Amino acid sequence: MHSRRCFADAKAAFTISPMHRHPRLIAIGGGGFTHQADPAMEDFIIAASGCPRPRIGFIGTASGDDPVKIARFYERFTPLADRLTHLSAESTAAATAQWVEGLDIVYVGGGHTLRLIKHLSETGIAQVLIAAAHRGVLMAGVSAGANVWFEQALSDSGGQGLQPVTGIGLVAGSCCPHYDSEPQRPPAYKAAIASAVLPHGVAIDDGVALLIDGAGQMTAFSARSGAGAYRVTREAHSGKAASASIQAHTAFTAGTDRAPGRLSK
Repeated sequence: MHSRRCFADAKAAFTISPMHRHPRLIAIGGGGFTHQADPAMEDFIIAASGCPRPRIGFIGTASGDDPVKIARFYERFTPLADRLTHLSAESTAAATAQWVEGLDIVYVGGGHTLRLIKHLSETGIAQVLIAAAHRGVLMAGVSAGANVWFEQALSDSGGQGLQPVTGIGLVAGSCCPHYDSEPQRPPAYKAAIASAVLPHGVAIDDGVALLIDGAGQMTAFSARSGAGAYRVTREAHSGKAASASIQAHTAFTAGTDRAPGRLSK
């Protein structure tokens, strides 16, 4: 089946490479529709897709296919999307390949990072999603659903505090969500990068969506005052971790049901 791609509509708001040299990802630090918060973030996702009414799929594996979160997915996106679907927990890689065909956005919900990564890796679904991302499907996810796309992440899902975990590797580097809402995360993430336990990466506050576009460029959108996203790297001369804010937009005009929104400079 031939799948459409709606990139032209997004060019006024985003710089998106038509060749998709880099897979497109929106990593969210926390919040959003599953917590009935930050509705502007979903408008941001729609705008980034380039589709006035995109087709969106939801993966709820990290929360054990929580029916409440699945219901909130349909409730939030029904006015914005052409078609909505969620992936069954029993789906095989072959079934997932059929499911993702024709989608414009795949959104992965939060929950248990290790359970999510283990399931996607062992079933082969990870490779199906990676292939879809390289075809141009916009991948998105919150918390565990943000962690999963990176080479590594900082997670407490192992039950032994914050520890490095290995993601599916769609995006290079590491990720740390909930950067402002859990006080133990900033020092732990910086220490892990300073000691090279984790590679350089991005830290994302709750209420913030970090877009990595088709050219590999990063832009943050903040739905909460004072929240942001940060590059965290290891300084070669000192061996210490350094943090730098990623360019952020805090004003966003949501689109109608016929057109994506626009970022305000």
